[in-house]
Amino acid sequence: MLKFALVGCGRIAKRHAELLGKQQIEGAGLVAVCDIIEERAVGIAEQFHVPGFTDMHRMMREVNVDAVVVLTESGHHAQHVMELAQYGKHIIVEKPMALTLDDADAMIRACDRARIKLFVVKQNRFNVPVVKLREAFERGRFGKLVMGTVRVRWCRPQAYYDQDAWRGTWALDGGVLTNQASHHVDLLEWMMGEVDSVVAMSRTALVQIEAEDTAVVILRFRNGALGCIEATTAVRPKDLEGSISILGETGSVEIGGFAVNEMKVWNFVDPEPGDTEVMEKYSVNPPNVYGFGHQAYYRHVVDCIVNHKHHMVDGLEGRKSLELISAIYESIETSREVKMHFRPKYSRLGVS
Repeated sequence: MLKFALVGCGRIAKRHAELLGKQQIEGAGLVAVCDIIEERAVGIAEQFHVPGFTDMHRMMREVNVDAVVVLTESGHHAQHVMELAQYGKHIIVEKPMALTLDDADAMIRACDRARIKLFVVKQNRFNVPVVKLREAFERGRFGKLVMGTVRVRWCRPQAYYDQDAWRGTWALDGGVLTNQASHHVDLLEWMMGEVDSVVAMSRTALVQIEAEDTAVVILRFRNGALGCIEATTAVRPKDLEGSISILGETGSVEIGGFAVNEMKVWNFVDPEPGDTEVMEKYSVNPPNVYGFGHQAYYRHVVDCIVNHKHHMVDGLEGRKSLELISAIYESIETSREVKMHFRPKYSRLGVS
């Protein structure tokens, strides 16, 4: 059994702890947790009968682990990954992997030097409707791509941001684009290909935070297709949807629900056996916005570590969506179209 430890015991840690601590992932188990707030560490430690720490270095020295999961504030991911890399244990880091491209590059270098794997959590890639969509894309069923769209229409009231002082700040979190919509941005780029340029606008509509709670983005992909990102946490009174739609000359697919987990449209010019079953088989909405993908994601992590396989979202792959999000913020700050493969000058993301 691979032994996992958690660093950071906040909101998302509960999801990871349940999967690893309740033996829901074959070949993986939870052996320790850490948080600088002792109450949080103790709460998860006692629930799953593992030791709790307030110092991650002490945890790594005293507990035998195979992999450590970094679940701290986004703005601290880079520091924690680079410090943990010295122990030579594989590292899983929640999205976004970092808030600046320089930090992402430093994380990749640190893990390369330590000869360990760096996994970036992108569990929505493992949602079964998304897997089906990716299969259709790889088989060329869409033909010439026309447009790709993602919509994140979720509810995050002021009470959500008031839980922790870092939420919604530029230095440690960012807004809806960096936090809630980062998975969807990743999916759009994964399906549609490299982005050539972006134009974006944002506002802070309903809550008191530094960053945005609402944004719209127009993208031009290198293959000529266009894209749109609509992201907001200002839906009231509850979550509405998290969706992706891909339109091509020979097919159209839309996955909706509130966790990109419910097949809504599956239409192709040239039908194939099994198409009629897709809507029925892949139309299950999960009980929460985390979806069902974490289980499959962790199975993938275990398989990659045990069998020395290449992992789907390594540091370089995780960096792609961060670069796109950085370009979006650059466009917001300058009110201009921003070409990709740039160096941020005006983006406030990750800046104290």
